[in-house]
Parts: sequence; structure tokens; C-alpha cells
Amino acid sequence: MAYEHIQFEINDGLAILTLDRAPLNVLNIAMMKEMNQALDSIGEQPVKVLLIKATGKAFSAGVDVGEHLGDQVNEMIEVFHGIFRRMEALGVPTVAQVQGAALGGGCEVVAYCDLVVASEKATLGQPEIQVGVFPPIAAMVFPRQLGYKKAMELILTGDIIGAAEAKEIGLVNQVVPPEDLEEATQKLLKKLMKLSGLVMRLTKKAAVGGLLDDKAKSLEFIEKVYLKEMMTTRDAEEGLKAFLEKRKPEWTES
Repeated sequence: MAYEHIQFEINDGLAILTLDRAPLNVLNIAMMKEMNQALDSIGEQPVKVLLIKATGKAFSAGVDVGEHLGDQVNEMIEVFHGIFRRMEALGVPTVAQVQGAALGGGCEVVAYCDLVVASEKATLGQPEIQVGVFPPIAAMVFPRQLGYKKAMELILTGDIIGAAEAKEIGLVNQVVPPEDLEEATQKLLKKLMKLSGLVMRLTKKAAVGGLLDDKAKSLEFIEKVYLKEMMTTRDAEEGLKAFLEKRKPEWTES
């Protein structure tokens, strides 16, 4: 199938989904629908590992801010979260290769992957709070991965961190010079592809189940807060519009 905003291929059990809306790979609804179509197309094919990477200077600068406004936000959330629901259902190990900025929704895609190889030039963060919203997926996975204190620091401040700090706190597995990123990723994939796909899927299932946590219910709860409580506020609308209009927001609610 031909895609406009992504590339997708399956080679000998390795599925490769490439974000291809350079230079910043901003995730709009059309692009995210293609990501979902690609993941759906895997079907019963014998895939062992899913690699998510990107063209251009950034992994992804996040979800299109303009598509957070009005009735579009409901479709945006449904399509965006569909990516993670499909990744969860697929059940195979997932690897992210991060060459540059992974911000907002881009950072959430990275955080949701099981393993992350990043360039020394990569930056990661969830700046959503600065435009009057919060990152739903990060709200779900950051406390599990980073611990509550660090998760809240990143989500509440919107700070953007470098690859070295991301590795230190457990958001990234490996950091390498930019020129070594592809080689390091391939080395990791080679290790994984030598293993039993079934055993890796069961191992991941056991590890996730061992958390004694229900991500489906968690995400459903977070979506309700996001859409029914936050997105109906004046501050959320003001923050998003201020970003699009390139001005400072004027908060009116406390």
C-alpha cells in the first residue's frame, strides 16, 4: 500500500514504520491514520519486532496543535491513541530509533516503545502544559517508567531534556554519536531477530502483566479527563490558540 506521510515495510519478520513528513514529522490526523493502517496491515504476518524511526532532522515534534481545537480534538485523540492500542495488541517487542527532537506526541511514541536507541543530539520532552493541555500517554506511562516524582517534573514543567539525561532516568536505553545511530540500532535488532518471536511475545506479555495494571482502563480514564474536563476549559483553548498565533497565553482560570 502506498502512503503519503509514512513508509512501511516488513522484511524477514522485521516491521519498519518510518515517519516521513520531514523536517519535523508533525503528527496530523492523516499521518496518524496511515500509521494505524500500517499496523493493521501486519495482521497475521510473522512479525518478530517493530521498529519505529523517522526521516528528517526530528523524530517528531508532536501532534499538530491546530487539530486539538473544536470538534477535531475528539477525532485526533481517537486516532492518536489508536496507535498505542494497536502497538499493545500487536504484542511484539518495539524499538524506537531517535535521531533528533522527540517532543509531545513524538516523545509519547518513543516512551511507549520497549527499547530506545538515541543519538547524542536527541532531545525529549512533553511541553504540552505550556499550551494549556497535558500529554495523555505520558501521563499513563511516565510514572510507570520513570517513577512518580520525575514523571511529574517532566509533565508539569514541560522541560525538554537531552539524550544523556533521558538515558539516566530510564527513558532511553542507549545513546550513541549521530554517525553511529543506524549501526547501533541494527546491532540491537540483530540480537532480537535471532530469538524466538513467540518467546519474546510471551516474555513481553508476562512483563506487562506482572505490573498488575490495566492500561486499557487507565487510558480510558485519562481520555475522559482530557476530553470532558480539560478540553472544555477556556485555558485549554487559550493556550492552544496562543501557540498557533505565536503569542503568550493569558490564563483566566485557577
